[in-house]
Amino acid sequence: MQATMASEPQTVPQTMRVHVLMNLKSGRGSEKPQIQDLEDTFAAHGITAEIIRLKPKDDISARAAQLAREGAELIIAAGGDGTICGVASGLVGTDAAMGVIPLGTFNYFGRSLNIPETAAEAIAVIAANRRKTIPVGVINDRVFLNNTSLGIYPQILRTRETVYERWGRSRIAAYWSVLKTMMRLPRRLKLKITVDGDTREVKTSLLFAVSNAFQLEQMGLEGIKCIEQGKLAVLIAPNRGRLGLLKNGLALMLGRAQRDHDFELLCADRMHITCKRKSLLVARDGERTRISGPFELEMRQGALTVLTPDGEDGGIR
Repeated sequence: MQATMASEPQTVPQTMRVHVLMNLKSGRGSEKPQIQDLEDTFAAHGITAEIIRLKPKDDISARAAQLAREGAELIIAAGGDGTICGVASGLVGTDAAMGVIPLGTFNYFGRSLNIPETAAEAIAVIAANRRKTIPVGVINDRVFLNNTSLGIYPQILRTRETVYERWGRSRIAAYWSVLKTMMRLPRRLKLKITVDGDTREVKTSLLFAVSNAFQLEQMGLEGIKCIEQGKLAVLIAPNRGRLGLLKNGLALMLGRAQRDHDFELLCADRMHITCKRKSLLVARDGERTRISGPFELEMRQGALTVLTPDGEDGGIR
């Protein structure tokens, strides 16, 4: 969502040292910045940057949390939405702030806060040191910044990684992964959903909870008003066969999905979900995790401080 007016910058002190957690696998090939270029750009703003290269098996959340415990005041997430979510997870509940250098395919989180998608401009935002406190979504105490989902979407992510390995990372490859997975007609979930004391049973292939109004806007979906009210927008796909599932998927990708036809919309600041299966594969901001049920979703207000171009004057993201 677009900001209104910019607050006065509070330039990062020239003696300040920042820690950059960088995922070298994020992004699309030639667009990735080189580590030396990042160090030089930070130095041009009078900032000493310690760049930490993340490895595939690294626990990003744990590394960010450790840096915060050791007294780091500003930790930079350089990567895609999954990497940024990992850093944020480690900083929620600490005094450390997060800067962002978006290096992913979609960059929903950074774009929602008007953070530029080029490294040099993103570092200029960090140097300006305008801070904004934002809410985060939580599922079973695990943070998500854009969305979390149960059902088919975690399977789409699994397919997407295979497609990326063969064809490279691109938005077209991501969309093809959606169609390829839907054609397999995955098993439905039988869920009991409780909101405000009201419990109902649903059978669905996808429950998609969104905390980022910008992502809903980009996908042409309703639910922005839920987020403006401080709640999650929870989309539930109807129980249909393979053809219906494919139609829903195409409608979503083309931004033509309609409420009460392609999905049901619930607004909730808290939601309790149970399923007969002991655990489910859950997607959070593009990453997959197996989580044991029951599932508690919530929107946690004022949980994270982020450096943005607009500071607190920015609108609902």
